[in-house]
Amino acid sequence: MTDKKEMKMAIQSVIKTMMDRIMHKVLVEDPFIKEDHRAEKPLYAALVPDEIFKGSHFERRFVTPFGNAWEKLAIVAANKGLGYGVQGFNIRGQVNSERLRRIQEVLNKLEHSERGAKKIRPNWKEELSYILGGKDKKLIPTTVICDVYAEDRKNGKKYVFELKAPLPNSDQTKVSKEKILKLYSMEPLQMDGAYYALPYNPYGKRADYNWTFPARWFNMKNDDVVLIGDEFWEKIGGIGTYRAFISAVNEIGKEYKDRIYREFLGIEPPVDLEEGKL
Repeated sequence: MTDKKEMKMAIQSVIKTMMDRIMHKVLVEDPFIKEDHRAEKPLYAALVPDEIFKGSHFERRFVTPFGNAWEKLAIVAANKGLGYGVQGFNIRGQVNSERLRRIQEVLNKLEHSERGAKKIRPNWKEELSYILGGKDKKLIPTTVICDVYAEDRKNGKKYVFELKAPLPNSDQTKVSKEKILKLYSMEPLQMDGAYYALPYNPYGKRADYNWTFPARWFNMKNDDVVLIGDEFWEKIGGIGTYRAFISAVNEIGKEYKDRIYREFLGIEPPVDLEEGKL
């Protein structure tokens, strides 16, 4: 069995575990009960079919667990691709005090524009160059807890990823940027690359990514430190990882769509069930 086939099976195992848990939740632990819905929201029930809110009931119990699954899927890709991956990894090093001061200066300027002044746009290369220019003999012990840590066991490279949902909020992104800047400011460096990563791009092409909140902190279309979709998967798992991920999802997608239609919605699946493939 090839590495990518093993990776695909491992990815499917993570997704199946999550989906089976969700199905048990919506069918057994917390089903949609139309009588309760009608009693709690009589106006909504009078105007909108129950099936619409039944779908919302499922969506709420699906979105949060899947948000937590991205890191697990990334670890699978790292372990089967680069060779090693782990969540919530502590990276310890030392950063001189002037660099730490400059990091806060950069973040503050991005967050708070001076009255009457032109809004400052993020520019990773310029910001990092300015921060690394900070000189001070006082070194301060610094710990960064990263979302995902991966090692390329063949080439001896170490990578860090701040992995967020495709439409992250501003506060999350600010925290991630501060972490990444600290990692690049350590003396000596403790890793070979640190990135702000999104598992997929809901806008399609990188040039079309247009969610405003992370754009306050990164140039999402041009900053080298940003990885979106296939760029992230290929980096953490090697060439062919994104294709393995897509194949893994598509292979088991029909099974769960079929179950959701029949077991949860109580209707027959449409004939074009497979049109939603990635």
